[in-house]
Amino acid sequence: MKFKYCRIQGKELAANTMTGKGLFSMLNQMVTNGVMAEENVGLFREIDAWFVEELPFPPQCKRQEKVICYFKMENSELMMKMIQPLLWLLERYQHPYYVVYTNFPGEIVYEDAYQIVVKVDENIVIEDVQDSWSPKDD
Repeated sequence: MKFKYCRIQGKELAANTMTGKGLFSMLNQMVTNGVMAEENVGLFREIDAWFVEELPFPPQCKRQEKVICYFKMENSELMMKMIQPLLWLLERYQHPYYVVYTNFPGEIVYEDAYQIVVKVDENIVIEDVQDSWSPKDD
C-alpha cells in the first residue's frame, strides 16, 4: 500500500490538540527540560534551523491552533533523510514515539509542497469492548 502522509508523534499529548506531540515539539521539550547533552542539543538545533529555512511555517501552527502536521510522502525523501538524526536522538534518550502513515489525515487547512496541516478531529468515538474473537481455550 502506498501512503500519502507521514507523522511522527509521541505518547505525550499536547494540551491544545489532545493528540500526540509532534517530532519537533517533543525534541524542543527535551531541550527545555535539559534532557539532552549539549552536543545533541546542537545537532537538534542545526536540523531544526534547516527545516525552518527550507519549509514554510504554517500560520495555524504559529498561532497554536488545534491542528497537527504531516509530511507529504511524495516529496519526503530529503525530509526523511534530515529526520533520521532526530529519530536517533529520540532513540538515544529512550523517548517513545510512533510513526503514523495515513491516506486519511482529516480536514486539510494548509498545504505546501512538503507538508499538510489538518484540523484536529474533536469528535472522539469511544466504543464498548467487543466480544472476543480469539479462539476458545479447550
